[in-house]
Amino acid sequence: MARQVQLTEADRTRVAEAVRAAEAGTAGEIVTIVTDRSDTYHDVALVWSAVAAVLALAALAIAPDFYLGLWDRFIGGWTLEWTPRQLFELAAVVAALKFGGTWLILLWKPLRLWLTPRPIRNARVRARAVTCFKVGAERRTHGRTGILIYLSMAEHRAEIVADEAITGQVAPEVWGHAMASMIAEIARGNTADGLVAAVREVGVVLAEHFPRAKNDVNELPDRLIEV
Repeated sequence: MARQVQLTEADRTRVAEAVRAAEAGTAGEIVTIVTDRSDTYHDVALVWSAVAAVLALAALAIAPDFYLGLWDRFIGGWTLEWTPRQLFELAAVVAALKFGGTWLILLWKPLRLWLTPRPIRNARVRARAVTCFKVGAERRTHGRTGILIYLSMAEHRAEIVADEAITGQVAPEVWGHAMASMIAEIARGNTADGLVAAVREVGVVLAEHFPRAKNDVNELPDRLIEV
């Protein structure tokens, strides 16, 4: 389910050249970042493990005779008189086994990602994109015209984050066509083509609102960043 980034050196060169070409007509600075996944989602695994433990306890409470009978047969048919302490100990053991077993199963990343609700995945991708933007592009240009195209492969999610000068003049929905063009290519397995398409369309919008001045200099790296 999770798709890892598979880019060749030629792909990286194509993306960098697309950034340079797009910036030739604008004062805007485009940064591209691609990552395998935006989060480990270990906290989600903890939640599912806790849910499994609680469900196991609930099942024990709903049908105690059934589960105690199973244990009875497991130890060879010897009937036990269960004391309250023994019952609580059994419940604790069952909960611990369910929690630990679920946690071990969810060490498999594809399953952990699949069990993460989409709104959580989308929020984590957005948060990581914003963090990358703050570190690598925000307020790092003279006119605060930096923009980030961020692609997270495992979540099948892309984000565009722009500096304040751009957000003041370009509504977020304007980037929708660039996003659609990128995702369409990536869905066909063409990651580099998708990034190039997005860069090209973002460059057109930036050139319209922030045309390149004669003394403009390149302030941010053109290369594709892989994290």
